[in-house]
Amino acid sequence: MSKGIVLVSGGMDSCITAAIAKSLGYDLYFLHVNYGQRTEKRELQAFYDISSFYNAKDTMVVDISYLKKIGGSSLTDERLEVEKGELNRKGIPSTYVPFRNANILSIATSWAEVIGAEKIFIGAVEEDSSGYPDCREIFYKKFNELLTVALAADFSVEIVTPLINLKKGEIVKKGIELKAPLHLSWSCYKREDVACGECDSCFLRLKGFMDAGEIDPIPYQKYPDFYNDFLKSSQ
Repeated sequence: MSKGIVLVSGGMDSCITAAIAKSLGYDLYFLHVNYGQRTEKRELQAFYDISSFYNAKDTMVVDISYLKKIGGSSLTDERLEVEKGELNRKGIPSTYVPFRNANILSIATSWAEVIGAEKIFIGAVEEDSSGYPDCREIFYKKFNELLTVALAADFSVEIVTPLINLKKGEIVKKGIELKAPLHLSWSCYKREDVACGECDSCFLRLKGFMDAGEIDPIPYQKYPDFYNDFLKSSQ
């Protein structure tokens, strides 16, 4: 079987991306990166839980805490406030970690070259997301162009973004269709015990479940009004 590296943050999108890679018949190699984020321990737990669920062939956890030292993001600098969620936010939120995905993809590419992986899967979403510049389709197109000249002559690998143009509701439906373990995933930017229900990531996740007509299985400290209205209408 062909080898596929899946970047598994522990969040919903990466969990569903793992399910897609599995459904395509790849042997799964899961990569997780700790970069000094607020919910590092909880995300790592989700990574191991999802890896166990899919019986990954191998896992790798890499520390790039220099991103915390570089700063510039409320995910890594606790002096900065994580904004409350906005479904129609304009501009880049403070939770953007500068050039994070390029760092992670570089690590994945190094591992791919060593183990001979054909694909690197990442659950980036452009259409229905926080607006991070390194989650745009053009970014991955250009990164793939770079890989055509950056690797050994006898090796090639492709970055695959199966969710890039999907809306959150479509992503949740895909996850349910593939029986992805969404109950094991963790998306909250602020808390590690129960999800806050206030940050952008919680908002987008809950919107996805609402649009899919499904109930999110993980616990929340509180729900935003739009999801409370959905719960009432579902009763």
